Amino acid sequence: MGSYQDEGYRFPIRVMRAEQAVSYRRKLETFERAVGKTLKGSREFKPHLLFTWAYELVANPAILDAVEEAIGPNILCWGANFFTKEAHDPSYISWHQDLTYWGLDPADIVTAWVALSPATTASGCMKFVAGSHRMEIQPHKDTFAADNLLSRGQEVEVEVDEATAVHVELQPGEMSLHHVKLIHGSEPNRSADRRIGFAIRYIPTHVRQVGMQRDAALLVRGHDAFGNFQRETPPRRDLDASEALALDEGQEQGARMLLERKAA
Repeated sequence: MGSYQDEGYRFPIRVMRAEQAVSYRRKLETFERAVGKTLKGSREFKPHLLFTWAYELVANPAILDAVEEAIGPNILCWGANFFTKEAHDPSYISWHQDLTYWGLDPADIVTAWVALSPATTASGCMKFVAGSHRMEIQPHKDTFAADNLLSRGQEVEVEVDEATAVHVELQPGEMSLHHVKLIHGSEPNRSADRRIGFAIRYIPTHVRQVGMQRDAALLVRGHDAFGNFQRETPPRRDLDASEALALDEGQEQGARMLLERKAA
């Protein structure tokens, strides 16, 4: 399973029944069919503010219980997005550290990666470098590779021994936690099914944004005595297809501003 404090990750953690995860997958795919595109990658970065079912995921008590063990009881959801690889998809994620471009301080930040379909070695599950969260942020280069799911194709400029990589295999309804400085990546999906993960970024309320003037987050547990972020609110209803298409340009601009800039 791994120790979050020692290894920088923990998995597998069962947070819902498999059939419940499948129901969330169906909701996602129903919407994708309606808009004619896949919701994936860094440009679709806050679906929990648009869909009640995505908000249910970020506020799931079983997820928050595990997150609380890692970062404490006062928790903000800073962002979330789907990482979907189609069957036999060449898309991959290069070795990187999340904090490189986020501008958050201190690094008391955890990602919960919730599997909505099987995440196996064959389907391109995540890979971790155990203990790398104890390193400082390493130099990264921007590749802008076409099949890289990261916004800039960013890749860490240190040698990673693939033989030591920990493959994070998860079944639907299971999740992993990983530290914001942990070096991680994933390979293409060589299986016959989609690999769908929902990555949720949680921060304790004392964390602040230093890389941009304005930022916002959603309080999902405890209380916020710091006020470092503008307060976001859960959605009252699901966005429909026409509304989603109208928001596309603004969503992409916001995501680019937040995720494609270099850290100061």
